[in-house]
Amino acid sequence: LTFGFSILFVGEIQNEMTINVGDKAPSFSLRNTEKEVVSSEDFTGKPLVVLFFPLAFTSVCTNELCGVRDDKSYYDGIGAQVIGISVDSLFTLEKFKKEQEYNFPLLSDWNKETCRAFGAIYEDFVLEMKGVAKRAAFVIDGNGIVQYAEVLDSAGDLPNFDKIKTTLNNLV
Repeated sequence: LTFGFSILFVGEIQNEMTINVGDKAPSFSLRNTEKEVVSSEDFTGKPLVVLFFPLAFTSVCTNELCGVRDDKSYYDGIGAQVIGISVDSLFTLEKFKKEQEYNFPLLSDWNKETCRAFGAIYEDFVLEMKGVAKRAAFVIDGNGIVQYAEVLDSAGDLPNFDKIKTTLNNLV
């Protein structure tokens, strides 16, 4: 039985946001690796793929984002923008982006507000880490409406990029 909330060890009840297909995507305003503010409104009028990932420099996150990097021509060809969001500092993300030669923006959600708004956060993660982004994927259309939503409980799993691409193809 699921009640839509989780009980934390300290006895607090924390409501978990759930973003569903058809919902208006939460707005956000975050800094990229060039220290510029990027907001959700910057993508109005074009499809947007938002990828939340737990931690820079970890193997699964690196593999996921390298796959997107290597497939960037597909996203460009249909006029879609891809962004990656984690709770890492923008300085960490800057180094990660440079080392892996990522060709799309990485945004820092250091304050964890955007992850929470999208329902994509581990309050408790491995090694006693608190407030780490869950691996998640959202496709948002040019009007800001969620067309695909996938939040993974296991950090070792990858989003279904075939379904992401099918959703994108249906938007163009």
